[in-house]
Amino acid sequence: MAKGFGDKKISRQAYIKFLDKVLQATEESKGNKKVVYPLLRANLDKLDENLAKELRRWLKVRRAEVRLSQESDIAAVIGNFSTLIKNFPLGSRANNIEIAIVCYQNALEIFTRKAFPNYWARAQINLGAAYTDRIRGEKAQNLEDAIACFQNALEIFQRDAFPDNWAKTQRNLGAAYLYRIEGEKAQNLEDAIACFQNALEIYTRKAFPDDWAKTQVNLGNAYRNIIEGEKTQNLEDAIACYQNALEIFSRKAFPDDWAKTQVNLGAAYLYRIEGEKAQNLEDAIACFQNALEIYTRKAFPDDWAKTKIHLGAAYLYRIEGEKAQNLEDAITCFQNALEIHTRKAFPDNWAMTQMNLGIAYQYARQFDKAYTAFQTAIETVESLRDEIISGSGIEEYKEKLAEKWNKLYLHMVQVCLELGEINQALEYVERSKARNLVELILTRDFHNIFPTEVVTQLQQLQEQIAINQKRLQTGAADDRTNLVQRLSELRKQRNDLQDKYLPIGSSFQFQQFQATLDEDTAIIEFYLTNEQILTFIINCHSQQPIVLKSNSENLRKLERFKNGYFRAYDNPKFHWQRRLNTRLKLLAKILRIDEIIKQIPKQCHQLVLIPHRYLHLFPLQALPVTTQAGDKSQCLLDYFPQGVRYAPSCQLLQLVQNRERPNFTKLFAIQNPTNDLTYTDIEVETIQNYFNPKVVLKKQQATKAEINQTSLNNFDCLHFSCHGQFNFDNPRKSALVLAGARLQGTKPSSERYISLRDGELYDLDKCLTLETIFTLNLKQCRLVTLSACETGLIKPNSISDEYIGLPSGFLVAGSSSVVASLWRVRDLSTAFLMIKFYQNLNSGMSVAVALNQAQIWMRNTTQEELLKWTKDLPVDAESKDPFQEELDWYNPEEKPFQDPKHWAAFCAIGQ
Repeated sequence: MAKGFGDKKISRQAYIKFLDKVLQATEESKGNKKVVYPLLRANLDKLDENLAKELRRWLKVRRAEVRLSQESDIAAVIGNFSTLIKNFPLGSRANNIEIAIVCYQNALEIFTRKAFPNYWARAQINLGAAYTDRIRGEKAQNLEDAIACFQNALEIFQRDAFPDNWAKTQRNLGAAYLYRIEGEKAQNLEDAIACFQNALEIYTRKAFPDDWAKTQVNLGNAYRNIIEGEKTQNLEDAIACYQNALEIFSRKAFPDDWAKTQVNLGAAYLYRIEGEKAQNLEDAIACFQNALEIYTRKAFPDDWAKTKIHLGAAYLYRIEGEKAQNLEDAITCFQNALEIHTRKAFPDNWAMTQMNLGIAYQYARQFDKAYTAFQTAIETVESLRDEIISGSGIEEYKEKLAEKWNKLYLHMVQVCLELGEINQALEYVERSKARNLVELILTRDFHNIFPTEVVTQLQQLQEQIAINQKRLQTGAADDRTNLVQRLSELRKQRNDLQDKYLPIGSSFQFQQFQATLDEDTAIIEFYLTNEQILTFIINCHSQQPIVLKSNSENLRKLERFKNGYFRAYDNPKFHWQRRLNTRLKLLAKILRIDEIIKQIPKQCHQLVLIPHRYLHLFPLQALPVTTQAGDKSQCLLDYFPQGVRYAPSCQLLQLVQNRERPNFTKLFAIQNPTNDLTYTDIEVETIQNYFNPKVVLKKQQATKAEINQTSLNNFDCLHFSCHGQFNFDNPRKSALVLAGARLQGTKPSSERYISLRDGELYDLDKCLTLETIFTLNLKQCRLVTLSACETGLIKPNSISDEYIGLPSGFLVAGSSSVVASLWRVRDLSTAFLMIKFYQNLNSGMSVAVALNQAQIWMRNTTQEELLKWTKDLPVDAESKDPFQEELDWYNPEEKPFQDPKHWAAFCAIGQ
């Protein structure tokens, strides 16, 4: 016996009898929904995953009973039924779509490309549309499957031979690109717009008014979501498209399309920038209320719920009327939507609505209810994250999931603080920050963190989870409900076992982390919300973190500072380094560094900085601090003699602390692979004297092929002295430039090639990219030094809390510490700093202390002292000549590298 809708037991014979009846009705009525829908409405209990299984069996039997020539008739009926059930508004939409997919797949077994090319192409379009709307499975993969189907169809439906079908496929393909998760969002939206515009070349208003209007709606959706260009104009273009569509889609003639367009138009008004905000919100509310006249709960439950969500958002931000009443109306709308969008049937929509409900409660100052709503939403989001287990773009999927739900964690942190739950606030900060990186390092370090028998158990559990998740996503489960329950139990077993030894991720506990800190260490963790700058000050001397809150004006000042900093950095005319001192003073004031320092116990001599988002891009260790005597000449480095270092999160700090790397004798170095860095040779030639054994790939020897042939897992230290580039559009394409990568001639039109500041072209396949670095094995490595430009950067405008840059790659690969740069550094000053850094390491200092002391030395040392130091370097006299020639430009008492532009770019990340 099988379980059907509402857990009522239904016999297999009942399913078969229903199939016979509904498919006969579909055939006789030629797919008339007025005939078929009443049958479906009377048998909602049978519209479940079991019907899909019985349908496969039914088709197999029917095909065996008929002649080959009659199989196409069966396929035609199945195709019609697929479209009907896919669009059926009642029952479980997820189940309806799964049934439709089974039908289309079976139809394609009969309508092969060779025998029935046109029918095959139409079935591909229909299957693609089902994948676009699919609720189950990984959303990213569903959309990739949809795109593949539409591209298949376009191989048959070419514009000249099949203009109508070509246009229809272009419109469907555009819809898939519109919601695509893989790839860059901006490019996907551009591709979507191109597809819709292609369709409109055929679908003119005069010749195809209905299709023209539908495509106008699609195009409006693309303009509404586009992230490049002027947001104001994009929204105006979207509104114009929806208004065009409404000229065709009248309420009387096209009630469903009219209602759908009203919802989209309302969404555009909701976020409109032009005009009065209050009036735009009233217009949005009017549109949503119009739609609800058609989208009733009984007739269109899913669309009713979606419209309620939109209406709730409009009431949430409404300006007219009483604020308290508007918030109550918003709460009611979200609660209405949750009656349809249950966690089981629509987990993503359910979580989004819970978040909106939480925000409404938060604005109404009902913080307990807001906390509950956010907590349940986060549990669902983290469950969705657990389900991402396969596919080549797994980390990209997770990163985009983090971007989507970043707002949820921001609001939860604020509510925890309102409730006085400071520990929990920090725990939710940590659940959001650098989550992918933490999980990658945890996976790599399994054998170091857990006992052998626990590693075996965890791996077995993960294998079972992966197998069952795959069965669930591919529809191979005999009993979906039981499988979902089994997966939940397996994940709980895995998490409980893991948390017993190292509670991280959703199980991170502040007090357990705090217990790992020594008495000398303080942590400053920043967190940027939409309204304020939060600073958590952590040490083992206080029971909970100390929290400093900056107001919204300070956050706006920080945004202006960031924009000005990078505007100047990207424009050579601004000479941004000349004003670096002034900029650092302003940043120290905005972040309230003096107030922060006062909160740190005097016995804390070591500082860990955990920035957030674009704060990772500034040299916080160089921020000036005002002493008790009013002296502003000192900076954070001077206050913490045991070092200032960085970490992406407390959890990552906890993980790298577990890496025991007692040895520091074996060196692997890359030296001047492009042969255009004047002082790099003396840098590496000096440094290698402090190691034995060592492998140094010099100049033309330093190729990617040579690196691939070297067992990097045998080395304690990796030193890269070369060019580097951070790719702001695609951080995983950031690279260290190697020998043999330079190209001659015009840049090919491919992402494979990059151009450095000097205009030279380089082949990424011959460079060491972040994608490759993630795959390295550096299980013995204590330190990776990236003596190159921009090696410590991350994407400045990312809304994700992920930390993606070259340092993250080396941390995942196994290194305990990474030293990297925050801007385009000078070859000369970098060579001085690096040599002094390694001298300090050779004397037994930790990475952070060695780097900080080298930076202080650079700042304070005179020309006369530098000349004397240079003479004592363990290299031949000829190699020292370039140093001495440069220093001759200064007077003996001058300090050539006093300005922070010479020394502050480098930071120590990790242990």
